[in-house]
Amino acid sequence: MTDDAGTARAGVNSVEREVVEKISASAAREVPGVVDLGGDVARFFNKVLDAVGLDEVGDATRGVQAHVKGASVEIDVVVVMATGSIVADVARAVQAKVTEAVTAYGLTVTGVNVKVDDIEMPQEATPSL
Repeated sequence: MTDDAGTARAGVNSVEREVVEKISASAAREVPGVVDLGGDVARFFNKVLDAVGLDEVGDATRGVQAHVKGASVEIDVVVVMATGSIVADVARAVQAKVTEAVTAYGLTVTGVNVKVDDIEMPQEATPSL
């Protein structure tokens, strides 16, 4: 919006929770040692959706919850770690990567809470007959 002199007037900007969750989920997935996001129930429903051909439903924000207050956000991330990963190292890396990604959009991150919900165990080979 511009005034009569042609200068822009400031308005109110806001970012939806889902946008922050998508940014955060994408960043968390890039961290070595993170194999999936979300708790057991979320991953179960994702497998059901995948089985009926709805592969992309819920994937973008699964495992992430953002609390947005103006330009400040607090983010909760639930991860599944790879076997052999060090919990503290992966959690710190997720916090750093998510913070970097979200602040790149001009938001202030007040905290990134990481919960390790599961660890991916190596698959045992199925004996062939």
